[in-house]
This record gives sequence, structure tokens and C-alpha cells, in this order.
Amino acid sequence: MKNFKRNGFLLVVLALLLSACSSGAINTSTSKEKTKEKVKDDSPIKIGALLPSTGVYASLGENLLNGMNLYFEEQNWEVAGKKVEIIHEDTEADPQVALRKLRKLTDQDQIDILTGPVSTAVAYAIRDEVDSKKLPFLDSHAGGNDLTRAKRSDYIWRSSFSSWQIGHSMGEWAYKNVGKKIYVTAADYAFGHEVAEAFKEAYTKAGGEIAGEVYPPLGNNDYSSYLGKMNKDGIDGIYAFYAGSDAVRFVQQYEQYGLKGKIPLIGSGWLTAEDTRPQQGNSPDGIKASIFWDYSLDTKENQAFKKAYEKKYNKRPSIESAEGYDAAMILAEAIKKLKGDVTDPDKLIEAMSSIELNSPRGPIKFDKETHNVIQNLYIVETGIVNGKTENKVIDTIPQVVDPGK
Repeated sequence: MKNFKRNGFLLVVLALLLSACSSGAINTSTSKEKTKEKVKDDSPIKIGALLPSTGVYASLGENLLNGMNLYFEEQNWEVAGKKVEIIHEDTEADPQVALRKLRKLTDQDQIDILTGPVSTAVAYAIRDEVDSKKLPFLDSHAGGNDLTRAKRSDYIWRSSFSSWQIGHSMGEWAYKNVGKKIYVTAADYAFGHEVAEAFKEAYTKAGGEIAGEVYPPLGNNDYSSYLGKMNKDGIDGIYAFYAGSDAVRFVQQYEQYGLKGKIPLIGSGWLTAEDTRPQQGNSPDGIKASIFWDYSLDTKENQAFKKAYEKKYNKRPSIESAEGYDAAMILAEAIKKLKGDVTDPDKLIEAMSSIELNSPRGPIKFDKETHNVIQNLYIVETGIVNGKTENKVIDTIPQVVDPGK
């Protein structure tokens, strides 16, 4: 009987000890979880920026990053009580390089959000990885239609433009304001063809006739043989999509070949962009183009943006600078909606997709169906002011919505 009582007592003591140990283990675990949560709460929000800093698109990447940095600097690099950090990786405008850099950003840096790139080919290359990892991705430049069409993902939204928006916005306007018969030319690569097709779609639907088409190779130096094909009697204008150094050479040679003043030249805004015109001399005088932002846009938001940008960088902002600034603003507004908690990608996407704001380019919001930005497109005309070329907004095509197909 004594042994039974003694054994019973020992069992009670043992039970109490196990209970205490168990309770301690639970408390320790809970403490660790709380510590982990606290560390997470104090960590910065990391934005990965896949943008080229070398190669042919280096200046575009630099200007995009400048715009993003300017916006977050205005917020003292803090949104909703959380520090914000941009981690930039150079894509070199190479899809395979970009894919490696993306994996570094996700696996090593553990970014919360992705933005960039410049190249559509890069955007297409990283699409599947972004989708499978459920990584919120705000495309801040690449304009290929399929990114918000055939390659649409729940986690990919675009704040820049689609190639369709650029070309289509000029089509009906050109029929009403330029003439009934137009020749089309663009650089021979996917984006150039997409812009040209969108223009033709809108122009012919309005009643216009395409007099012919020609597509010189990307990076072409001599346009004389192509300009010869365009030099046709009975046409009312030439629609052109060229950008960067191609735009510089094409516009200059258009004048040298004798077409300036004979056949009106219209096209996309990159023909006479802010960082292109200074190299073109007076050649762009008289060109009319469509674009979603221009330095001359006279709104309080754009005036404030230009003043701040020029103070910080001592130069005028470009289209890409405005894109970067807008992307940063959209991300910041989404972070505010979530009170700084960006741990749930689905909630972050939901918050981002509902953003509506007045940016330097005007009113912008997202199409919930296509994930593409809805925005104004502006018709700008280039003239000479005080011996230099300047653009002027002469018309607005309001709230252009990509059809998503």
C-alpha cells in the first residue's frame, strides 16, 4: 500500500513536471514567433527594380530609376510607417540575364514587389517565374500587348502603356485632322509592328486608306531607300514609329531627303521625345505625335514633378522619368492602403489594382479585366521656340482603354 501511494505521488510529480516543461516550450515558441513577427514588422519593404544600366537601353533604365528615386525621396523613403528600399539589378536588356537577376532578387534579397523592365522580351522571359512565385509585379515600361493579354497573370499589372494604346490613339485623329490616305513605316521588330497595326486598325476603321508600308531594320543607319518608297504623290501623310537613335536618324533624313514640308509626318511620341529632340536640330518642326506624357503638359502635378526633377538631376525629365515616378506613386498608395503590411501578395495586388490618381501624365487607373493602365493620350505638335524645338499639347484622347485581345 505504501509503495502504491509512493508510486502515485511520483506519477503526480512527474505529470506536473511534464506540464511545466510543455508550458515552457509553448511559451518559448510563442516568444520566438512574436520576435519573428516584430523583426518582420521592422524590416523595410523591398522593391526590386529590373532595369538596364548598360547596353542600348541604359538611358531609359536610368531615367526610370531616377523617377522612382525622386518620388520615394519626397516621402523620405518611408510609406505607412515602413522604410522603403529599392534594390536595382541590371538586366542588360537580355532576357536570360534578367531571369538570373530576378532569381537573385527573390531568393537572396527576398523582395516584396517587382518593377521594371524596359524590354518587352525581358518582361515575357520573367513572366512565368513571377506568376509561379506569386510575386506582385508592376510593369513600369515594357509595352508589348501580350503581357496584359495572352500572357496576363493575376500578379502582373502595367502602369506604363500598351503598344496598342500608342498606335490606336492616333488613328481616328489622323483621319479627321491629317487626311484620308497615309503611308505607314516602323522599325522591324515586334513592338514596332504592334504599334503600326494598332494605328492601321483605328485609321481604316475611321475610313482611311493605307497607301503602303515599309519596315526598316531596328538600328538602321540609312533610310534613303525607304524614304524613296514613301515619297508618293497623292498621300496625305506618313505615320512612323521609331525611337531612340532610330528616331534621331529617321527624322533628320526625312528632312534631308526633301519630304519635310511636302508630306506631313505623324507618329508616336518617341519621334520627338524630350531626350531625342536636342539631337535632331530643327528637323522635328511640324511633326505631330501621340504620347501619354509630355514635358509641355500644363497641369499642377506635371509642373511640380518637372520642378522637383530638374532641381534634383539638373536636367529635364523624359517619358521614362515620368513612368518611374508614377510607378513609385502607385506602389506607395497600395502600401498605404495596407497600412504597410505587404506580406500577402493577393491583398497587395488587390490594393494596387484599385488605385486611381492624378499623376504628372494626368488621371490614371487600372482596367480590372486587362490589368493595363487606363490613361489619356495626347497629340503633341513640335514647333520652334527661341531657336529650339519644343512640343505643345494640341489635343487629348481621353482615358484610352486597351481592348485586351
